[in-house]
Amino acid sequence: MENQTHHRGLIVLFFTEMWERFSYYGMRALLVLYLSKHLGFSDLAAGQVYGAYTALVYLTPLLGGYLADKYLGNRNATYLGGILMMLGHFSLAFDKLSFFYLGLGFLILGNGFFKPNISTMVGRLYEDRPWMRESAYTYFYMGINIGGSFGPLLCGYIGETFGWHLGFGLAGLGMLLGLLQFKLGEKLLGKVGIGVNYKNLDQNSSINSLLPEEKKRVIFIFIISFFSIFFWVPYEQMGSSVNLYTDRMVDRVLFGQEIPASVFQSINGFLILAFAPITAWFWKFLHNKNLELSIPAKFILSFLLLGLSHLFLYMGEIQATQKANILYLLVYYILLTLGELCISPVGLSTVAKVAPEKLASFLMGIWFLSNAISHYLSGWLSGAYSKWFVVHEFFLFLSFLSFLAIILLLFIKKFIKNLIPSGGIQ
Repeated sequence: MENQTHHRGLIVLFFTEMWERFSYYGMRALLVLYLSKHLGFSDLAAGQVYGAYTALVYLTPLLGGYLADKYLGNRNATYLGGILMMLGHFSLAFDKLSFFYLGLGFLILGNGFFKPNISTMVGRLYEDRPWMRESAYTYFYMGINIGGSFGPLLCGYIGETFGWHLGFGLAGLGMLLGLLQFKLGEKLLGKVGIGVNYKNLDQNSSINSLLPEEKKRVIFIFIISFFSIFFWVPYEQMGSSVNLYTDRMVDRVLFGQEIPASVFQSINGFLILAFAPITAWFWKFLHNKNLELSIPAKFILSFLLLGLSHLFLYMGEIQATQKANILYLLVYYILLTLGELCISPVGLSTVAKVAPEKLASFLMGIWFLSNAISHYLSGWLSGAYSKWFVVHEFFLFLSFLSFLAIILLLFIKKFIKNLIPSGGIQ
């Protein structure tokens, strides 16, 4: 009989990731506003810094995953990454530009070691019960978004109300709590993450050493990673151009009080918590009815929702007389979140399931590399779009990118399906 219980170690990784995401999203909610309001950066310059930072944060996991596979092991790499990120957040708490850039450097390096390795450990907990892996990643993703909800809410509110550097300091405290609970609970992980990720240290871990079927799996991961760029470029406007749009052009007054723009960054996380169990149930329902969606089909659904979300921002802006109605912004967040749930946990689970053992963390780094490219392009667009578009035209352009991805995916869907004909990935 199949084991339907979750590994006890999942709760440790759940809370470690929750506190790390609390710190990351808390800091990110403040970043563009801090650059433009406190440091006096132009929108273009603030967008470039934001884009470069968020791109490098997702580029370094390629290096961190490789070093973990070859030398450090997942657990040591996670500790190293957490410590570096904690130092980065505390550096931002000092009101000096040199400490600001030092802090960004620590955060970039730290995330490179932390991000791919804690995600890989989730998959490794379920090597004896692979049928539970996608469910485990759904719960893990909920942990991400608990942190992603409360980070902007608390760090954003404190930073904008009482001082930017107090907000950054609170983010550092969150990372410290994550490290402490990881240390206290690591016994529940057993031997997962200790040492390198494969048994034979002498085997060649290059792509050329893989079997033909394993090479197909690597190609599959590269393809879905590439298409994820089309999702994350529009999505990441949430933290930059949509953040500034909310601050300047949305009526944020509720019950006589104006809500700080950074607080709206928490909506996405709370919606993830509300919708993640529903989407998990929906995938299971389709599976039980033999109607399970393929990975490309789930990606197509995510792009459809993403495109519709920006269409609502477009409609809200063109119908506004002075400032846009907040309801359009809320619908944007709802559709954006549903789209995210169709691509992000699905992508994480798929990479963990498909990746050859000896390249597991490296290929998880490839998945995050697509995030790096997306974040850079997204940050650049957020500052440069005004050269070509007014804001409502920009939202329409982002919708166009989403629908373009659907057309491309439909065009190569059969090829993708032939790469992985079995293994539960249709």
